[in-house]
Amino acid sequence: MPQPTYPYEDDELDDLPPPQPVHYAEQALLGAILLDPRRLANVGTLQPGYFSNHAHGALFAAMRSVPQPDPEQHRTDPAWLNAVLEAARPEAPGLTASYLHTLIQVCPWPKHAAAYAQMICADHARRTLCMHAERLARTATDTALPNPAATTLTQADTLGRFLEELTGQFAPHLGSLPRTVPLQTPPRHTGEEALNEERLLLATATAHPAELKDMRWLMPEDFALPLHAALWQCLTSLVHRGDPVDPVTVLWEAQHRGLLTKDVAPADLMALVSTQAGSPEYWGERVLDRALLARAHTVAVRVLAFTDDPANTPHQLITGSRRALADLTALRTRWQHATAPSPTRPRASRTPAATRAGPPPTTAAPKARATR
Repeated sequence: MPQPTYPYEDDELDDLPPPQPVHYAEQALLGAILLDPRRLANVGTLQPGYFSNHAHGALFAAMRSVPQPDPEQHRTDPAWLNAVLEAARPEAPGLTASYLHTLIQVCPWPKHAAAYAQMICADHARRTLCMHAERLARTATDTALPNPAATTLTQADTLGRFLEELTGQFAPHLGSLPRTVPLQTPPRHTGEEALNEERLLLATATAHPAELKDMRWLMPEDFALPLHAALWQCLTSLVHRGDPVDPVTVLWEAQHRGLLTKDVAPADLMALVSTQAGSPEYWGERVLDRALLARAHTVAVRVLAFTDDPANTPHQLITGSRRALADLTALRTRWQHATAPSPTRPRASRTPAATRAGPPPTTAAPKARATR
């Protein structure tokens, strides 16, 4: 027996992805309302823009704009269906009367309209959360912005406000953690400019150790290179103990911490902390800026991982995303402390201060790998 043929089968439509579950929820809801327009009262806060299919959203908007018919008359008269179709066609010209009848036929239970509407709201929340996370990721990596850190934090606030809105729309439930396995912090790939800023910070901090007492807002994890982070710990330890600070004492502390390897010779390390320019605070803020942007990008990647998993419920998305944003909070607090002027200390210049002479370097600074 020959197989039946279908129109457009030669147009490579088989390559199109299959409809997602929300597509059938939208069809079921629209079919329920077409059968009984009074079901519009059960859709809650559903808006036309929540539909994943543009034609479905246009049809829903038309249903709300056309006055509801008399229930008894609607049973036998298609006038309301025709009016809805005509109202929707300017926004969705492809809609036909036959598709409206298809929607009616595929609706399992019109009385489940409220459940269908909630499904549509949930999928819209997931897509919108994904959009906010993508914007955060783009902002955190946009080097053309005049103030990348502040702009990125503004975008993070927008994401946080959206999560607050969702919290009031979806009730919590047991098992609220996302099913998606949280991603590990990706390694930071930095260019030579970022590494030079860290080297200059270490060198200027060695030349001006007293200023480190006011830089408690900078932590070892803010550095892109593990060697630089470890040297920062050497410097802060020396200052905390009240020991003398210069390239030789830093070298001695580094030796006790096991930082000298075949790739990092004593002369290399001394050169790294000897070539200073500017002020520690200036370079510290530069390092902190980059750390903030890297953390914000990591948060965005984690939220995107949650939204990419359709098994996560809205409340799981909310819980996981808020926890991800919390990872940015502590770093944000330190950044605000570093960049805000205080009554006793004027705001640091965003340009390097004048160079103070230091001991001449004995060799070029080591260029270790820029990932961690």
